[in-house]
Amino acid sequence: MKIGILGGGLTALTIASELNIDYEILEKEKECGGLCRSIIKKGFTFDQGGHILYSKDKETLNWMLNQLKENKHKRKRNNRVFVKGKKIKYPFENDLAGLPLADNMKCLYHYLFNPNKKPSNFKEWIYYTFGKGIADVYLVPYNEKIWNYKPEKMSMHWVEGRVPKPPKIDVVKSSLGINTEGYKHQLYFYYPKKGGINSLINVLESKAKLITKDFDVKKIEKKEEWIVSDGKTKKKFDKLISTIPVMDLVKSLENVPKKVKEAVQDLKFNSLIVVMLGVDAANISDITGLYVPTKRVGFHRVCFMNRFSENCAPKGKSALIAEYTVNKGDRFDRMDNKEIIKHTINGLDKLGIINKKDVVHKDVFRTKYAYVVYELDYKKNIKIVRNYFDKIGIELCGRFAEFEYLNMDACVRKARELSKRLNNEKR
Repeated sequence: MKIGILGGGLTALTIASELNIDYEILEKEKECGGLCRSIIKKGFTFDQGGHILYSKDKETLNWMLNQLKENKHKRKRNNRVFVKGKKIKYPFENDLAGLPLADNMKCLYHYLFNPNKKPSNFKEWIYYTFGKGIADVYLVPYNEKIWNYKPEKMSMHWVEGRVPKPPKIDVVKSSLGINTEGYKHQLYFYYPKKGGINSLINVLESKAKLITKDFDVKKIEKKEEWIVSDGKTKKKFDKLISTIPVMDLVKSLENVPKKVKEAVQDLKFNSLIVVMLGVDAANISDITGLYVPTKRVGFHRVCFMNRFSENCAPKGKSALIAEYTVNKGDRFDRMDNKEIIKHTINGLDKLGIINKKDVVHKDVFRTKYAYVVYELDYKKNIKIVRNYFDKIGIELCGRFAEFEYLNMDACVRKARELSKRLNNEKR
């Protein structure tokens, strides 16, 4: 028996590392990694998106850490939220005392005395859970920005465990200036000492038995076997696992029912632009990540790579990335690389994060598939899609294959569970 694994990102490489069955990975790009890639230039290391290693699932976390062996270290989160010209500690509701007094009072009052009705969408859930103050000052503008989609048109089924909900006593303490910590399972995280998050990909790739790169899946047919073609070469497999975006998978198949095609077309996602900057200044910030809800700038988050690892920049310099969520054809998507770099540098300078004269390296990374958007009809559409692939016998695994907003740990856990099941079925 031979299994074809479509895609060569974290999920695919994890599946391969645990699979006791003959397989071949087919990767579209010249390198593996998907969203978990890093760029190293002129001594600077940039992740193509902010990635850290943490999880409530200790078994999965330990598995990832064991892959890195000695190339890892532990860090303490120091995330901040840029509001009213101030850097408020993350989670926002754990540092209300850092706000101007009137905003502090507004946030606390509406959190404690919240008249909002039971919610039916994500925006209503924010007001219902946190009250008008926290919603207006931070959560609504930030979520409008990071999702680049109206929160009132988003489902709320996914928020449990992903959007932290603090105890009331912690919010009261934070308003009074008494230190509290929220989202504690993410308070400490791990990160590779060298090589960025790509180090994990490199380890897994080195263990893989067979990877074919530059293989862009164009057509998939089911005869006695599965036949996968890139338009030049045909590969034959007894079973298929897809970790590639489900919309690309559907395009490669013939005779897909109209209902399934329409469901896939209705699934919503966002793209990502990451601006990578090298700065000729040491330790420009002690912050790990800065969330930026203000509309004065287009980026929604800044990650300071030096806080992940001192090896992410040459001595005396700093590395950071600024992330933009975009949709095809919108303002920032239309900007060329030169324009978006200029906007980023000027924005960081105006916010007092860098001196634009100190920038010595700049680069841009763009990825089409970044965030799954849980719009209101998501559950109906994804059920149709998953039922179809269950019926024809293609396994879906990973963020854009399952079309579920999975973090790294969830991708690894699901990949390992799939490999275990397939290994058992072989017996």
